[in-house]
Amino acid sequence: MDLFVSSYRNKVDGKRRVSVPAAFRAVLARQGHAALFVYPALGAQALDCGGRELIDEISGLLEDLQPYSDERDFLSVELFGRCEELKIDGDGRVMLPEELCAHAGLEDEAVMVGLGHKFQIWQPARFDARRKEATQRVHELRALLGRKGAEG
Repeated sequence: MDLFVSSYRNKVDGKRRVSVPAAFRAVLARQGHAALFVYPALGAQALDCGGRELIDEISGLLEDLQPYSDERDFLSVELFGRCEELKIDGDGRVMLPEELCAHAGLEDEAVMVGLGHKFQIWQPARFDARRKEATQRVHELRALLGRKGAEG
């Protein structure tokens, strides 16, 4: 299984083009997809990105919901309806649509963060805050799990 790992900070130019890290492009290529699927992250001011495996995962999630249910329709609108398939140019860049940049607050820089099956694009200050929150929550979870282990 190919995973998106690590984080990278890249410039966003005046045309909203940003370089996709070579390591991330390699994962996309191994998935057999030369483009990048991008949509607004649910519950975060960031963008979720990935290749064929991410789209297949979303399809699987939707298949588990009742056909014609509101839940399935709502998720389909948010995940597929707002998804953009962006072509990667010869220099390894994608052009982000204005709507996606506005959602994530992207202007002149972006942080791309590997999350295993997908990666996210963040405005740098927002990502710094997210990383601090994640670190705090992981420490709390570790302490909680340590207490449960001691009780068992």
